[in-house]
Amino acid sequence: MTKTIRSRFNHEIGQAVEGCTILEKRVIIPPVPSERRLGVYDYVVEVPPEPPKTRGSQKRTPASPQPAQASFVRATPDEMVGSVIRRLPSR
Repeated sequence: MTKTIRSRFNHEIGQAVEGCTILEKRVIIPPVPSERRLGVYDYVVEVPPEPPKTRGSQKRTPASPQPAQASFVRATPDEMVGSVIRRLPSR
């Protein structure tokens, strides 16, 4: 399987780009070295086949019960009567 990748970097046929091997190279915009401008290139690359995913080979463990998560609620001003808020001086 092949796909096209557009890049501003000059690679040669046979090199790897994004993990794929370059099969074909096309210059879209040529570089201009006097203006220090990069070119734009299209690369037709060969995509390696993805390994087949097997579902039956993995053994699943039975799901253990999750502990209930506690919910936190901000204290109301009436609940904060005895508390003290300390402010630290800035450094």
